Amino acid sequence: MTTPQLDEACFRPIDRARLMPGPGRADPPRILILYGSLRPRSFSRLSGEEAARILTRLGAEVRFFNPSGLPLVDDAGADADHPRVRALRDLVNWCEGMVWSSPERHGAMTGLMKTQIDWIPLSDGAKRPTQGKTLAVMQVSGGSQSFNAVNQMRILGRWMRMLTIPNQSSVPKAFLEFDEAGRMKPSPYYDRIVDVMEELVKFTLLTRDLGDYLVDRYSERKEDAAALSARVNQRAL
Repeated sequence: MTTPQLDEACFRPIDRARLMPGPGRADPPRILILYGSLRPRSFSRLSGEEAARILTRLGAEVRFFNPSGLPLVDDAGADADHPRVRALRDLVNWCEGMVWSSPERHGAMTGLMKTQIDWIPLSDGAKRPTQGKTLAVMQVSGGSQSFNAVNQMRILGRWMRMLTIPNQSSVPKAFLEFDEAGRMKPSPYYDRIVDVMEELVKFTLLTRDLGDYLVDRYSERKEDAAALSARVNQRAL
């Protein structure tokens, strides 16, 4: 079979040894949780807190980002040096996987949720902060069950080259699913969150040492080779 379009110097066969390594690392997987509402009784935050409890039971180390004070991306004077932006990006660099938990508002994720995602860069110097990290998506709704927000977040996760797990959580009429103390009541919706967190930890453990390789792309290797050649040739002039 001929493939004349390929640059053979940049094309690589599948490295099965890297896909099936020996025993993995013993340190806990690092998971960051983002939520999309600042209300005092935020059901997206409460859902995230339930997810964090489950993740901790499963052996993960969990951190939250509090989006209070995070500026809009186009705010005058707001840039990557803003302390809240820097805090978010530091957590993204720290984590190996994420949980995005958003309310559905007007058939979409909230603006606050989107603002957090928009502040996460596709590249940060030589690093790609989200490339190869795992992602679980969750949403809460005030009305009947919907999947608009989780579907949107899946699109964003794919765009940011994250390994978004197949399972997801959508909690309808969330105001009925939590008690006065903010704990989620036993229900199939809670069971689904457990399922999602189990799957997230499994995928994170499976891919944590392989993320960069799994999303390694021929086109970028070719582009990098061309850039290197151009730099070398320029120096020779």
